[in-house]
Amino acid sequence: MRAFRRCMLFFVILILMLYGLSQTVNVLVKSGSDLIQSRNKSIAGIQNEKEDSVDVLVLGDSESYTSVSTVKLWNQYGTAAYIGGQAGQNIQETYYMLRTALQNQSPKIVVLETNVLFREQKGVKGIQEGLIQKANYYFPIFRYHDFWKPVLFGKEYAEESFKGFMLRETVESYKGGEYMKETKEKDRISEMVKHYMDEILELCKEKEVSFFLYSAPSPVNYNYRRHNALKEYAREIGVPYEDLNLKAKKIGIDWEMDTMDRGDHLNLAGADKVTEYLGRIWNETFDLPDRREDPEYSQWQKEAREYTQRAEYKLQRMHK
Repeated sequence: MRAFRRCMLFFVILILMLYGLSQTVNVLVKSGSDLIQSRNKSIAGIQNEKEDSVDVLVLGDSESYTSVSTVKLWNQYGTAAYIGGQAGQNIQETYYMLRTALQNQSPKIVVLETNVLFREQKGVKGIQEGLIQKANYYFPIFRYHDFWKPVLFGKEYAEESFKGFMLRETVESYKGGEYMKETKEKDRISEMVKHYMDEILELCKEKEVSFFLYSAPSPVNYNYRRHNALKEYAREIGVPYEDLNLKAKKIGIDWEMDTMDRGDHLNLAGADKVTEYLGRIWNETFDLPDRREDPEYSQWQKEAREYTQRAEYKLQRMHK
C-alpha cells in the first residue's frame, strides 16, 4: 500500500512539473515564433494571433501552405486567413491543431487540403500517434522539447511567411504529362483517418464553423483514383469539395513555371492562381467580411504591404 501511495505521489508531482513547464513554454512561445523550429511555427503562430481575428483557417500538410496565399487573399478580398499547415501533418495533428486554434479563434470556415487524408494510419501506429498528439496538446513541453536551444544559445528559426504562407520562388518544372486519367477505381481512406475526421467535423459543428475540402494541384500526390475516393467521401460527410487537379487548366496552372519541385508543390506563382480561384468561391459561398478598412486589422495591413513587396519582387525574378 505504501509503495502504491509513493507511486501515485510520484505521478502527481510529475504531472504538476510537466504542467508548470508547459505553462512556462507557452509564455516563451508567445514572445516570438522565431524561437520555434519550422514544423511547429504554425501552431505557435495561431496562438499569438489576436483573439477572434482569423476568418479562414487552412489545415493540412505542406500542400496547404504552398497552395493558398494568405497575402493574395488579403490583398484581393480582404480575407483574414491563417494557415495551420505542417510538413507531413497527419490527421491526428490536424485535429489537435484545430483544437488549439479554436481556443482563441472563431473562424467562419475551416479548410482542409486533402493530401493528409491519405497518410496511412494503421492499428497500433495510429493509436500511438493519437496518444502522442494528445500529450503534445495537454503538455506543450513535449512539442517544444528543443525550445531551450534558441533560448540558451540565441539561435533563431526565421522564415519568410505571412500568416503561415511560405513565399517559395523556386521553379522546377513538371514534365510528366497528363496525370488525371479517368478511371472507376478509387483509393481507400483509412478508418483511423475517418474517425479523426468525424471528430473534426463534430468540433466544427459545435463551434458553428463551416467546413471545406480541396485538393491542391499536384501530379506527385494526386490521380483519378484519389479523386473518386475524395468525391465519394465528401458526399458521405456532406461538405463541399474542390479537386483543383481537374481544373488546373482552367485555373491557369503552367507546369513549366508554377511548381517548385517537379509537380509535388506549387511555388508562389502557382499559389497565386489557386488562391484567386478558391478565394472567389469562399467569398461567394460563405460571405466573408472584407477586413482591409477595419482599424482592428491595421497590423495585418502593415504586414501584408511588406510581404506583397517581397512577393512581387520574387515573382518578377521567377519570370525573368
